[in-house]
Amino acid sequence: MSRARQPPLVTGISPNEGTPWTKVTIRGENLGTGPNDLIGLSICGHNCLLTAEWMSASKIVCRVGPAKDDKGEIIVTTRSGGRGTSTVSFKLLKHEKIGILDQSAVWVDEMNYYDMRTDRNKGISPLSLRPANPLGIEIDKGKVPLKELESMFPGMSGDFTSENFSATWYLIENHSVTSFEQLRMAASNLKKQASKKNEGSLAYVKGGLSTFFEAQDALAAIHQKLESDGTEKVEGSMTQRLENVLNRASDTADTLFQEVLGRKDKADSTRNALNVLQRFKFLFNLPLNIERNIQKGDYDVVINDYEKAKSLFGNTEVPVFKKVYAEVETRISALRNLLLDKLLETPSTLHDQKRYIRYLSDLHAPGDPAWQCIIAQHKWILQLMQNCKEDFIKEQRGLELDGDHRSSALSRISHTASLRRGSSFQTPRDDSWHYKSPQQVRFVEKLSDVVISQLPNFWKLWISYVNGSLFSETGEKSGQVEKLKKNARQRQNDFKGMIEEVTRRLVQLVRGALLPGTLREDQRRLYGGWDTKTPLTGTWLTQVIHTIRLSHEALSALEIPNDLLQVIQDLLLDLRVHCLLTTLQHTAEAPRLMETLIPPSKCNLYVCVCVSKRGCVHAMCIYVLAFVKRADLCVFSLSVDMASPDVFGSIHEDFSPSPEQRLLIILSNCQYLERHTFLNLADHLEKHGFTTAEKITRVSKEAVRELDERLFESYIEKKSDPIVGSLEPGIYAGYFDWKDCLPPTGVRSYLKEALVSIISVHAEVFTVSKELVPRVLSRIIESVAEEMSRLMQCVSSFSKNGALQARLEICALKDAVAAYLTTESQASFKQALEALPQLQSGADKKLLEELLNKFKSSMQFQLTCFQPSSVQPVKR
Repeated sequence: MSRARQPPLVTGISPNEGTPWTKVTIRGENLGTGPNDLIGLSICGHNCLLTAEWMSASKIVCRVGPAKDDKGEIIVTTRSGGRGTSTVSFKLLKHEKIGILDQSAVWVDEMNYYDMRTDRNKGISPLSLRPANPLGIEIDKGKVPLKELESMFPGMSGDFTSENFSATWYLIENHSVTSFEQLRMAASNLKKQASKKNEGSLAYVKGGLSTFFEAQDALAAIHQKLESDGTEKVEGSMTQRLENVLNRASDTADTLFQEVLGRKDKADSTRNALNVLQRFKFLFNLPLNIERNIQKGDYDVVINDYEKAKSLFGNTEVPVFKKVYAEVETRISALRNLLLDKLLETPSTLHDQKRYIRYLSDLHAPGDPAWQCIIAQHKWILQLMQNCKEDFIKEQRGLELDGDHRSSALSRISHTASLRRGSSFQTPRDDSWHYKSPQQVRFVEKLSDVVISQLPNFWKLWISYVNGSLFSETGEKSGQVEKLKKNARQRQNDFKGMIEEVTRRLVQLVRGALLPGTLREDQRRLYGGWDTKTPLTGTWLTQVIHTIRLSHEALSALEIPNDLLQVIQDLLLDLRVHCLLTTLQHTAEAPRLMETLIPPSKCNLYVCVCVSKRGCVHAMCIYVLAFVKRADLCVFSLSVDMASPDVFGSIHEDFSPSPEQRLLIILSNCQYLERHTFLNLADHLEKHGFTTAEKITRVSKEAVRELDERLFESYIEKKSDPIVGSLEPGIYAGYFDWKDCLPPTGVRSYLKEALVSIISVHAEVFTVSKELVPRVLSRIIESVAEEMSRLMQCVSSFSKNGALQARLEICALKDAVAAYLTTESQASFKQALEALPQLQSGADKKLLEELLNKFKSSMQFQLTCFQPSSVQPVKR
């Protein structure tokens, strides 16, 4: 994935040198979009991210750490830009050791305190008194890395005060570019210094030689006297008194420095404590910051801080850090429980569910929160469906609603679902329709709203769970996503069972309201309970079937497997049969219309049968329902004129296609009626004892064929006349003359415009029905070919250029629509070509071929629709 921002670039640092823990200001470009975007900062190879403070996209403040390299780059790394570069460098200076009582003009940095108390009883090595530059020439540090020197001289050191001092190392490190003459001078200086030191020591001894002799004589006399007296071990002797004096002197010295050392110890402890608090203030303040951010809902900040603390202190052995980090874990555990409770709350949006699952994934919550959410949503949907049934039964029985949260939740869901689907389940009747419709009808509509509003998000949540998109990049890096994907694959059967239970519950509740006889006794007690004294009429059953069918289409659009929706299809079939039988049972009252209720897929036609009072078929009428003010209504009476109730008064008024689109929809539906619906109708009529099924099918097919032919001719006339009428004016535009014209350079615009018009017809027909495309285009091309033949035959004579131009345009048109040529159109093109003079020279034939190829190449994209392979089904 390409980054949206450029890599960071460091262009300045102030100061550009200093000792470890020096505070520096880094300036540059693209240094991050915020504190959370900054994920890396190193100076001289040391990680300084812990002390970094992001100020802006061009400024960062931090402290330099104790890096190994003396000089190095400043590298900034961000989430948005990746690892950056630097045009400047920082020089790291070494600390000077300051003794316990040494005076200093500057404040001693607490981060670099050197305790000299352990050395106060030790003598100072003479080597420590040596000068920092023993050779006495300018030191020029080379570019040989320290690691390379260590590998070249294992166990040695370049420090001339070390016991393992290596002169070669020292020269490579400090004088790698020094000339040989300078080194010779340095060797001479070193010899002179050594000789002077030896001479000074010898002179010091010569000058104090008499003193040494006197001290030697005094010590010898004392020793001799003590031996003669034998009192060297007697109490109160001179040696005893001398020992006491020395002990008192030692105690006095300790007392003298005790106060100084005590103050120093206390100051050291205070400085160290302040240093720890300052350096690790992020950890010490983290529990309080976590609590504040949780209250504000800034869970992303909490997660980022927790990840940072876990990486730095997760495995610490320092007691105080372990104690603070344990408090952090306690707060994070409470946050996990809080997020899990919010995740399992109902109702909730899909966006919130994904967000909480991602948070819990980043916090490494135990278990599988995504699957827990799926289970909770499944139970919530089932409970909503059951509450819907109970509320309507209470209303039917005239009981006052208890006003609990279930009704308000259902109303909310119904309103949301209606808005989402463009009010597909709402009826266009006035407000009184809602109160006039039976309880069962309104129950089915509300139940469908519940399912359609909840199941899509439930299905999308499962899809996100399976493909791992619920989890963040942290989960992907830790391998958590693959583990959860494996769990999802293992739970596919469980989720399939959930979907089956929801669809089965939907079907059982609808059957309990409309078809209680199809349920077992125990199922009727659970899903029934409706007042069935007044059965629904065919009109209301039609409305119910329409609602259930729209629900089935909405669920199919989610790409839910068909086997999970088979129970809904079975319900639709039973409802259609029930509606058919209900309508036939009322034939004794008056002639009435009956819908077969076996509508084809993507079809808006219904077959209507007129039945007499005696129950026999009186006449057969076909009502073709197309679009007038909405997508299902336009009645064309094809046989007897008879009054019918307003069974289609509930149709929407939210869509208005063109008249040509209405004709195409009717033509498509006529095909489906003849091939499928009439056969199904005949089977159902024969199954229920109607002996005239064959006659009904025959009469129906004849009526539909007649309608199809008239509508098809009407559509062809509307589409072909403008195209055919534009040919002649286009040919002679600009006073074009076949006898006096320039050599052809290509197909003229009129023919391209005619092809574009044919392409637009192709697109319009293809959108409605793929099967109608060859039938429609073949007829239009026949008309165009016939007109071209007539125009060519009407020309009295052609010049050489005119004949070549005419042949080019006729061949171009014929080749473009070759896939839809019929016998008639081929004959017309043949007549048009025969009316032209034949090409004599090979140059003309070659020019014709080149111009044809040029035309096909320039309009390759437009002509693709005329290829048979381009005819693919279109989702509508």
